[in-house]
Amino acid sequence: MKASQIEFWPVNIPYRHEEKSSLVSRAGVTDVIVKVTADNGLVGWGESTRAADVHGVLAAIEAMKPIVLGRSPWDREAICRDVYVAGAWQFQEMTGNFAWAGIDMALWDLCGKEVGKPLHQLLGGAMREEVNYFCYLPFGTTVENVREHCVKGVENGYHVFYVKVGVDADAEERMLGEIRDCVGDAGKIRIDANQSWDPVTARRLINRWDEMFQLDFVEAPTQIAPLSISLDLKSQVGVPLCANEGMWRVEEAHRIIESRAVDYICFSPYWVGSISRFMRLCHLAHFHGLQVVRHTHGEFGLTAAVCQHLMLAIPNAADGNQHTASIMQDDILKEALPIAAGPNWGKSSTPGIGWEVDEEKVMHYHELFQQQGEYLTYGDKQWT
Repeated sequence: MKASQIEFWPVNIPYRHEEKSSLVSRAGVTDVIVKVTADNGLVGWGESTRAADVHGVLAAIEAMKPIVLGRSPWDREAICRDVYVAGAWQFQEMTGNFAWAGIDMALWDLCGKEVGKPLHQLLGGAMREEVNYFCYLPFGTTVENVREHCVKGVENGYHVFYVKVGVDADAEERMLGEIRDCVGDAGKIRIDANQSWDPVTARRLINRWDEMFQLDFVEAPTQIAPLSISLDLKSQVGVPLCANEGMWRVEEAHRIIESRAVDYICFSPYWVGSISRFMRLCHLAHFHGLQVVRHTHGEFGLTAAVCQHLMLAIPNAADGNQHTASIMQDDILKEALPIAAGPNWGKSSTPGIGWEVDEEKVMHYHELFQQQGEYLTYGDKQWT
């Protein structure tokens, strides 16, 4: 089996409501859908996420094509080496990671389909029957709206509730009070400051809010570099800490894991570039006693399905994994993901990634991209 054709399309899908945090304000997701066709007729699908600019990712995929075409998907590691070394993407690493991750997914999908096995079995087999996901609460909205989402989340069986903070501490404190009141003592509350606090503010608010609301963990409270900041904070608060920002490259992830400056790490294969790299880092984290929460960058169903296989296969998957399926207006898959409506997702026996892509939807939302341009992370904010 050899890769004979690579096609890809930038795609826009809107959110049900605007996603806001101390970092972003966006109305939907722009990603790149990758289709790799093999010479035996099999088709593998992947998804390349974007950060600041989708056009850089498109250019990177185009530049990678000559290194991939004509080679076996089973030689992914050698192809990856050649992409980063001979193709020089090690010098534009983050763009390279986002782009290569989509091709890498499609190659894995082809391998699974050729042998008739789901992706998690190619990764060593499932270590659990299902994976649990969080209830993603809206930020920057009314307390009444947050309460409504909490009540619905409890009714739908969620026990991990996640909300952004880091903009207005007084308003966020009132919001956390409503959340705790809604979810009861058994519900887990996780907050994410996206590195917006200085160490003094982080220490004060984490200790105060933990006493008031019993926080489960705090994600990215302060800047992650230097690691001494997180190490100091970890010794000054009683709440587990989670690293998200700073897990963007393999060497950075190694440094964070081995420092034990946090208790959880939150990342995904599109950050570090490939499924194999992600798996190796998860096993390293397990060796050091850290748990893994899979990160959402804003994505479609393909990335969500790939990450589901990974979380089934790693030894240290936490509960409350991240996703945006519940806030997407639509997807590019023919069937809705289980996590679009509930907190748990079980094993699949379908070969490869296991979800069928609706090519008509891909083209429809590609046309939307052509009409709108990409969704900017800062929304309609004016800079002049």
